[in-house]
Amino acid sequence: MIKVAILGYGVVGSGVYEVIHKNEKSIAKKTGGKAIQVKYILDLRDFPDHEEPHLFTKNFDDILQDPEVSIVVEVMGGLSPAYEYSRAALYAGKNVVTSNKELVAEHGTELMEIAKEHNVNYLFEASVGGGIPIIRPLNQCLAANEIEEIYGILNGTTNYILTKMITEGSDFAGALAEAQRLGYAERNPEADVEGYDACRKIAILTSLACGKYVNWRNVETQGITSITRSDVAFAEKYNAVIKLIGFAKISPDGAVYIRVCPMVISKEHQLSDVNDVFNAILVKGDSIGDVMFYGRGAGKLPTASAVVADVIDAAKHIHINKIITWKKVDHDFLVDPSSVVGRFFVRANSKAVIDDFANAEFLGNDGDEWFFITKEMTENAFTETFANRGAFLRVLD
Repeated sequence: MIKVAILGYGVVGSGVYEVIHKNEKSIAKKTGGKAIQVKYILDLRDFPDHEEPHLFTKNFDDILQDPEVSIVVEVMGGLSPAYEYSRAALYAGKNVVTSNKELVAEHGTELMEIAKEHNVNYLFEASVGGGIPIIRPLNQCLAANEIEEIYGILNGTTNYILTKMITEGSDFAGALAEAQRLGYAERNPEADVEGYDACRKIAILTSLACGKYVNWRNVETQGITSITRSDVAFAEKYNAVIKLIGFAKISPDGAVYIRVCPMVISKEHQLSDVNDVFNAILVKGDSIGDVMFYGRGAGKLPTASAVVADVIDAAKHIHINKIITWKKVDHDFLVDPSSVVGRFFVRANSKAVIDDFANAEFLGNDGDEWFFITKEMTENAFTETFANRGAFLRVLD
C-alpha cells in the first residue's frame, strides 16, 4: 500500500481526496496492485464534519517524519510554505506531486535536482493546463521530436472574459464581474488578467521543450485589461477574434522567442473556436507536425485528475527517478521581441497615423478611433513609426 499526504484542503486538495476514494479500485490496478491511501491532510482549518476527521493535521512534521508516507501532494498554492515543505519532503526521500505553477516556475529547477539526487520524483502535470495532459506528452510521447513551437490559450479566466466580449458585446469590466460572480476569476484577478498566470505556464512548457530554464520574469507579458469593445468589433470585421496567447518559438540554434499577449487570430485558425474557460495548447514538432491539446484548464476534478495521475506515476516509480528536468544556463538565449517580424492590428487616435504605414489594410473607424492592419515589419520598426498614437495588438500568423 502507498501512503499519501495532501498539503492543503482547498478546491484541488478536496478533489484529490475525492478522486482517490472514488476510483480506489481502478487506481490500484493501474499501479500494479498497489492501493493508494490518504494518511494525512495538512490544513490550518478544522473539518469536524469530514468523513475522516482523523486524517487532518496542522503539523507538517507529522508527515515529514512518518516513513510510511512516500508521496506528498502539494496543492497549497503560492511560494511559502509550499517551497519549504516540498524541499523538505524531497530531502526526506518522499516523492512530491504538485499543481502549483508558481512554485514550479520559480523553484522547479532546484526541486527537480533534489528529487534526482534522492532518487525520487517531482511531478507537476497539473501545473499547466489543469486537467489537460501536456507535461507528460512533452516529456515522453513527443520526446523523439525537436519542438519548434508551443503556443495556445493557457488561462481559462481570460478566455471566458474575452468570449463574453466577443459573443455578447460585454466590456472588459462587465465580463470580469461576471467571471468573478461565477467563481472563474479571483477577487483579485491580477495574475489572470495581467497575463502572469499564462506567463508562468508558457515558461514551464518552454523550459521543458528546450531543456533550459526560462525565467518567467524575463518574458514580455501583456494582459487583456486594455481590450475594448471596439477592438473586438473591428477584429470581427477582419474575420478574426482576440485571444490571450502564450507563444514560444524555438530556433534550431536554441534561441527562444517567447511572449504572452492578446493576439488577433483568424476565425480559420483552430484556436479561434476555443471559448469560455477551455484551454488549448498547440505543439509543433519537427517529425510529428502540429498536435493540439484541448480541455478544461482548471476546476476541482479536472485538476485533481491530473494530480492523481502523477500520484499513480510516482507510485509506479518508487525509488526510480524519472528524467524530467531543465538546466539553468549562464548565457541569454531569449530573442529580443522587438527584432521579430509580424503584423499589427492598430487602434489609432488619428486617421493620419495610417498614412505612415505603407500598404496598411484599413478596417474603418469608430468615432475618433481608426483601425487598420499593418504589413509585416519588425516590432521595433513598428513602434518607432507608431510612436504611441493609440494602441495595438499583434496578429497571429
